Amino acid sequence: MKKIKWGILSTANIAQTQVIPAIQRSALAEVGAIASSSGKAAEVAAKLNIPRVYDTYEELLLDPKIDAVYIPLPNSLHRKWVLEAAKHGKHILCEKPAALAAEEMIEMDRHCKKENVLFMEAFMYQFHPQHDRVKEIIASGEIGEVKLMRSSFSFYMEDRETNIRMDKSLGGGSIYDVGCYCIHSMRHILGAEPVKVHAHGNLDPDTGVDVSAVAYLEFDRGMIQGVFDCSFEASFRQEYEVVGTKGRIFVPRAFRPDVNGDVGLVTVESNGQQRTELVEGDIYLLEVDHLSEAILEKKPLIYPAEKTIQNMRVINACYSSLEQKEEVTI
Repeated sequence: MKKIKWGILSTANIAQTQVIPAIQRSALAEVGAIASSSGKAAEVAAKLNIPRVYDTYEELLLDPKIDAVYIPLPNSLHRKWVLEAAKHGKHILCEKPAALAAEEMIEMDRHCKKENVLFMEAFMYQFHPQHDRVKEIIASGEIGEVKLMRSSFSFYMEDRETNIRMDKSLGGGSIYDVGCYCIHSMRHILGAEPVKVHAHGNLDPDTGVDVSAVAYLEFDRGMIQGVFDCSFEASFRQEYEVVGTKGRIFVPRAFRPDVNGDVGLVTVESNGQQRTELVEGDIYLLEVDHLSEAILEKKPLIYPAEKTIQNMRVINACYSSLEQKEEVTI
């Protein structure tokens, strides 16, 4: 059985701890090479049993044995290396946010389509089956008509002085880093797009990076309201709640169920009753398998670039609202 051979552009922590091991667990994929500009590629390759090492990303992209690449570089470098990878005929899994602006993502999408390569932004959480279960419950009418969704993703950043998330030139900021999940989850679960956003945030006085933000979103389907908060200054939370006219659904392990052994939780309250459902799923493996299978069998992606572009538009509107200190129409 043919496997997709993956190349890894960078020795980023998420690559080492999550995505490379997921590729190695896959029956559809294998890691063929890793490249790093820091000189750490050989060390990581030895540790993770990766057969080929390159000292530049360009060299890896020239490797004819590589079918697809994973790009976990700083946000500001995504556009450049997506365009380069596409030019060399490599399919692409790119960390979120895929770009810093919707216009960049439109260009990237156009280029990937021209080169006939698949592109997918790495919102791995969406592949966990707990979210399909939430959508089933909503569709069943158990919680009535949805009126509100709120989402939160935060963690306390201990290493502010050295963390690239605090570097504005690299695309740092809490909305780019974790707020993007909150926005994505509301769009994904509601199947609706926000038309207005009003964001408030705290900016770091030294870097100008948003270290926390809260935003109100108005959705285009009826009278649904959305609220999200994200932060580098609060304790670890990764949750969302959907509130309807007859009940609510609460998902406390929404974005990183892997830290709880891949087990998601879905709590439903309706008609005075409460129940909790446990749902299992290996998010990084499911993500890798989905893109690998799409490449092998020429299947459409469940998360195409058009959806990434729309998520970027909402992120950009949040930053515009922060800057202008007023509501922004998307």
